[in-house]
Amino acid sequence: MNVCKPAEDTRPPPTLQEIRQKIESYNSRENDCLSMKLSEDGTYTGFIKVHLKLRRPVTVPAGIRPQSIYDAIKEVNLAATTDKRTSFYLPLDAIKQLHISSTTTVSEVIQGLLKKFMVVDNPQKFALFKQIHKDGQVLSQKLSVADCPLYLRLLAGPDTDVLSFVLKENETGEVEWDDFSIPELQNFLTILEKEEQDKIQQVQKKYDKFRQKLEEALRESQGKPG
Repeated sequence: MNVCKPAEDTRPPPTLQEIRQKIESYNSRENDCLSMKLSEDGTYTGFIKVHLKLRRPVTVPAGIRPQSIYDAIKEVNLAATTDKRTSFYLPLDAIKQLHISSTTTVSEVIQGLLKKFMVVDNPQKFALFKQIHKDGQVLSQKLSVADCPLYLRLLAGPDTDVLSFVLKENETGEVEWDDFSIPELQNFLTILEKEEQDKIQQVQKKYDKFRQKLEEALRESQGKPG
């Protein structure tokens, strides 16, 4: 995967008529009942899908029950009901669908994703990328926090093979450990120790099996008449 630098968009903003035409064209190609809807004020709503590709664990409240329909309607912040924290890995390459408007920014998309998974990490630790398939290559570009993903979705059309959105860690080179709290760092150490023990056990099992086969071959060789 190649990373391309963002190019400045010098195109003038589309007129209301152009937006209406683009939405009609978009909806005519959308097959998953995820059409866009235009409002009288020129804004529009629709859906985007975001792939989660996080390599590091995230921090969530410990011992929190799953969010209920009542919590979602009342916008209850379950993460604020406890100070206990724990860390775990989100499923790699999971896909989350979001219903947003044309004015929803990348920053708001990231915050919405973290809220859905009750992640309490700083949103600045994450970044939203767009992936473009071009000439047999996958080009990845980090979006600005002020970009509007639904507008990009409208321009590209509904085909996710042409354009897709990916949530990743906000890599700035070296890991800024000062951005993490003490409980987060302690959780990271616990996870690393567990992964280390798992790797050690895997290697031990591999060589135990290899040693067993060698010993069996040696016994068979010694039992044969010279």
